[in-house]
Amino acid sequence: MSDDRTGGHNQWYPFMDRPLPSEVDGRQVNPAVIPVRDADELPASARFVVVGAGIHGMSTAYHLAMYLEKSGKGRGSDVVLIDKQGPGAGATGLACGCVRNLYMTGPLHSILRASVEVWESDPVNFGFQQVGYVSVGEDNQVEDYVRMHESQNSRGYPSDIYIGQDAHNFLKGLWPDFKTNACDVVLHEHRSGYAGTHMVMWGLDQKCRQYGVQRCFGVEVKGYDFDGSGSVVAVETSAGRIECEQVVVGAGAWTPQHWEWLGGPNRLDVVYPDGHVAADEHMWNYWRLLEGEVYLPEGVDYRTADGKDGPVLHVELMNTPVYAADGSMIQDHVYTYTRYAAERVGAPGLQGGTVPIKIGPEASAEPYGHLNHDYQADEWFAEYYCTTLGMLFERFENLLPHFKQRRNGGIGAFTPDNVPVFDHLRDNAFVIADSNHGFKMIGVGKLVAHMLVHGEKPWELEPFSFSRYADGTTFGDRNSNSPWV
Repeated sequence: MSDDRTGGHNQWYPFMDRPLPSEVDGRQVNPAVIPVRDADELPASARFVVVGAGIHGMSTAYHLAMYLEKSGKGRGSDVVLIDKQGPGAGATGLACGCVRNLYMTGPLHSILRASVEVWESDPVNFGFQQVGYVSVGEDNQVEDYVRMHESQNSRGYPSDIYIGQDAHNFLKGLWPDFKTNACDVVLHEHRSGYAGTHMVMWGLDQKCRQYGVQRCFGVEVKGYDFDGSGSVVAVETSAGRIECEQVVVGAGAWTPQHWEWLGGPNRLDVVYPDGHVAADEHMWNYWRLLEGEVYLPEGVDYRTADGKDGPVLHVELMNTPVYAADGSMIQDHVYTYTRYAAERVGAPGLQGGTVPIKIGPEASAEPYGHLNHDYQADEWFAEYYCTTLGMLFERFENLLPHFKQRRNGGIGAFTPDNVPVFDHLRDNAFVIADSNHGFKMIGVGKLVAHMLVHGEKPWELEPFSFSRYADGTTFGDRNSNSPWV
């Protein structure tokens, strides 16, 4: 597969003997990001059916099997994991892989604390690099950063904050060639970092195998059957019907379809804490992601002054425009995130992105990722990404010739307030609607599994109930610049 943006580069991240795209019903489909081996036949019934083999589905299946065994309440084989391709074929396999807690929404800090505990539990098999996360803002963001810092630390997620000259000194101490002109506040998260998306899928798949999860890949969900009380009694799939007691849906960009099958509303009134009511809002809006990769030139690295791997960097300077080489303005702001990404670039390099672009309530998740011509990064993105890095580092000036012209496409399904919904939609159907925040939130699956085995909804999940839209506890600023806040 190629088009005029590929530059002859391989479009598929090599990982072991990962499969190439295949055809299903006459169309190409995005493959699993790891080799699919020893998949199980779909059984006629199961106690637990987990739908989706992305970060949430695989984490849920693994932790559910582990809790069942360790508590003596069941076996790993009581869990059936279903995915139409295999691990990481959707957004997880294309994610930038950042693990961070940079959120204005305070309750998300506890979700990330629980998630980093999972990342830390097996950093080797999950490919977790705990290099830290450094976010940088202008003086108009100082109050927001102070609130984030206080909230993170109160929830057991240590971070440091630097303001004014202290921010400049901190950045220069990390990277002596960093250009600090407009950088007035810095938040440094110690437990954050990044992970290799393919590595974590491999690690979670091995853990599912270890605990005996029935991994049914190549099986597509077609709908759900209910009894008279509205409980799910079976999942209809391309391989037949499977009866079940409990269902967990972690379907990423395909969540709106499952939401509809389970009877969730497509339109609703959204009530905010200040009393504002956004009437007849769409439950889902799709956003198109803007991410890419760049090779590091010979002799250039991303290390800090003391020779350590550099932390993930996030810079948001909303009053600083970015200009192209011809003098035209590409964007009226700097919003960039980047991390070292040799495992994705295939050589020493960086991966990162900027604010996604809103599509609206209608979008097709098929084909996903690289295969979809409509959801690739815009042509201006390469120059924007490379220029912003050059604006921040002397070492990264003139990076554009090194940009890797590989398609980096993907979309996400976002909720009305751009914050996840973790809740039962039916009494025995739990939906992990991550609002495209998913990769870093590997701990959600652990929290959901604990709830299903031990019976109580963890307090970390409570703020993310679907009922918030009706009861006036909707999150966020109605005019947020980015959906990831």
